[in-house]
Amino acid sequence: MSGDSAAPDSAARNTAAPGSATRWSLRDLMLVVVLGVVFGFLYWALVQGWIALSALAGPFGDLVQHVLLGGWLLVAPLAIAIVRRPFAGVVSEVIASVIEVVFLGSAVGPTLLIAAAIQGAGSELPFAAGRYRSYGWVRYMLSGALGAGAVFFYSAFRSGWYGTDLFWTRFVIQMLSGAIVGGLLAKVLVLAIARTGAVDNFAIGRDTAAVR
Repeated sequence: MSGDSAAPDSAARNTAAPGSATRWSLRDLMLVVVLGVVFGFLYWALVQGWIALSALAGPFGDLVQHVLLGGWLLVAPLAIAIVRRPFAGVVSEVIASVIEVVFLGSAVGPTLLIAAAIQGAGSELPFAAGRYRSYGWVRYMLSGALGAGAVFFYSAFRSGWYGTDLFWTRFVIQMLSGAIVGGLLAKVLVLAIARTGAVDNFAIGRDTAAVR
């Protein structure tokens, strides 16, 4: 696994003209919407896994289930890596949450949209810091960790975790899940998608390092 060193980052830069990274096309928007819808259904399936894991873990279920948290962070880095446009991560996460709430009847309700926006913003921050041109392994890992960390404090407020004995234990589990599942796994998925050639017509298609 390579880090975000100068050499990999320079090889993983988008070759688009300066300023083009801020311009959305209809094709970009449609892809982000499709990703959001698809992951909305996948996230709902993940909820069932969350519930099952909690039941299987018995008295530790409320803690163990947090290992799955990173799964809810996957769509943001995928959308960002493919279209390489500002707010792609936030938009894709919010769309996924809308699918969960409106069409799949999530028990969390409309507050899920707030959580989605927060985790999408956290996941997007490392890529925004690199001007949407740098996509090394470390940047993906930071994306997942920051997404998990950002939404953790909102979830802690809603769930009453502040002041509890397991507060920091929950935090560490969610951060690790975010970094590994929501970050590194996202990089693996991006590489797999890029190699299929299905996204060659998007910004990622102009990056010769995207399939490495």
